[in-house]
Amino acid sequence: MRIITGLARILIIFLFASLSRECIAADGPQQRSILVLEEADFRSPFYSEIFAGIRAAAKQSGTTQTVIYGESLDLARFPGPDYEESLVGHLKTKYAHRPIDVIVSIGVASAKFLQKRKQDIWPAPPVVYGFVPDLPETRALFLPNTTAIFARVRPAHLLTAARAIVPDLTRVVLVGDAWKNPLVYGHWKQDFAAAMPDLEVTDLSDAVLRDVRKHVASLPARSAILTSAMYSDGEGTYYSPVSALARVAEHANRPIVITSDTFLGRAGVGGFLLLPETIGREAGEVAMRILDGEAPSRIPPFAGDNVKPIFDWRQLKRWNVDEANLPAGSEVRFRQPSFWEQYYWHSTIVASVVLVQALMIAVLLRERRLRFLAEVEARQRMSELAHMNRRATAGEMTASIAHELNQPLAAILINAETAQQVLRNPAPDLGEVTNILDHIRRDDQRAAEVIGRLRSFLRRDPTERHELDLNATVGEVFRFLSVQALTHDVELTTEPSSANIRVKADKIQLQQAILNLVVNAMDAVAHLPDDRRRVVGRTSLSDGNLAIVSIVDTGDGIMAEKVSEIFQPFFTTKAQGMGKGLSIAHTIVAAHGGRIWAENAPSGGAVFHVSLPLAAPR
Repeated sequence: MRIITGLARILIIFLFASLSRECIAADGPQQRSILVLEEADFRSPFYSEIFAGIRAAAKQSGTTQTVIYGESLDLARFPGPDYEESLVGHLKTKYAHRPIDVIVSIGVASAKFLQKRKQDIWPAPPVVYGFVPDLPETRALFLPNTTAIFARVRPAHLLTAARAIVPDLTRVVLVGDAWKNPLVYGHWKQDFAAAMPDLEVTDLSDAVLRDVRKHVASLPARSAILTSAMYSDGEGTYYSPVSALARVAEHANRPIVITSDTFLGRAGVGGFLLLPETIGREAGEVAMRILDGEAPSRIPPFAGDNVKPIFDWRQLKRWNVDEANLPAGSEVRFRQPSFWEQYYWHSTIVASVVLVQALMIAVLLRERRLRFLAEVEARQRMSELAHMNRRATAGEMTASIAHELNQPLAAILINAETAQQVLRNPAPDLGEVTNILDHIRRDDQRAAEVIGRLRSFLRRDPTERHELDLNATVGEVFRFLSVQALTHDVELTTEPSSANIRVKADKIQLQQAILNLVVNAMDAVAHLPDDRRRVVGRTSLSDGNLAIVSIVDTGDGIMAEKVSEIFQPFFTTKAQGMGKGLSIAHTIVAAHGGRIWAENAPSGGAVFHVSLPLAAPR
């Protein structure tokens, strides 16, 4: 009897557990997952818009919860089997307990990675390939149980755009890394030859950025620049494609044809542009179809509607391009409306008011005129005062330089006059003339030394050699933070001393202190316009026995009442900050017998200084 009762209890528990699982499954929708593999950094504008398009497609698909994971392979900046092997291990560990239902592969490099490594990491889920060209070489990369949405700017597209901008085109210059990749532009040489047999092509895809900028600065007429993505200057510095192209455009004397919607408005006239948000949305829609049960084999690869001719109106005006020459269906952005188009209703209302209240407006205009004249006079007085101050400062500097140079110049004059007197003699003493010339040369060197000392004082150039290279230490910190700076589009610049400054310090701790200051400066400029996002690191010598590191930003500066508090622990002005970075830097510098302080720069922004004693000479 007891055995029967025990079996009954076990049966009841089993039934309750089964019912509980069914209730849970019925109450909440099953979670589905998509993994987005992007070939480059998904924080860049282009790949960020692709990711946003995928998320938008998932959000619009229905009520079922879909989790989207994102991984940036970044194979262009980190090539090589060692990195790839470490990436495989990282992804296997990261997703060991995260089931993936569909993989969305963005870019050719991502497709190549999956062809070699998918079986090791995610053997089961199907793949949707996006942002790949429709080429036989690309299709050969596709795995079974997959589909693709093609996105490609063909070489013929680039020539069509170039001929619309330069109707008498005879020469094109190729800039960017992708021209070397047959999986991006295919056999562009044959395509160009078929479209324009007499076209002269200059291929700068292998040139470093410095040489590219020199070359495009002196191109002949009837030329155009055809661009593709560029991630490096070829000499060890990495850029976002937008920043690299902007550096080319700074020097280009001929119009630039671009290939991405994210470039428009920053550099280039336009062209047939890839639309990254559309690329992501199309890939996301196909992924959602697969999640809803449709087999990838029943979705044949197709060309997406993700390339469109788009041009910058301002650049069209700069290069005198007739809009009638643009390809059919072209979109022109940044067009400036005429005054009447922009202020039609405002003008109509103002005209009506003027007609009805002419007398009142006349009185107001008179008062406004009087106020304007008063403001002009006040500004004129202020300008005169500022001008007097500038003249006084310039006068002080002129007097100082004149005082420093007066003695050697006076000596040169006296010696020159003496030499003239000696040479007037019928038999001049050449030995004495030689001696006088030696004195003139010596006094000239003294004058040069005065100027050199003045320049050295202004720049505070050190000349001694010590235990630890401070220039190299600061340079390593800036190079280490270059990728993070690129993500936030902040320009990092170092201004090292021409001499080798050496201090006695723990390298790791010193770099940590400097890194905290640079990161703090980057945060200070992150919200500013592009042309103000700049952080500079300088090294110098103070009073002959102190090494100085100065971190300068172009941000909003420090409130005067907070200057004495910013190095206290847990003091912060950031919403997400903990107030430890500057406190740690202060502790490290103090431990090395140095000093750290901050001030507001006269031109705007903040300057953080670190002073350290120089190492004892060997």
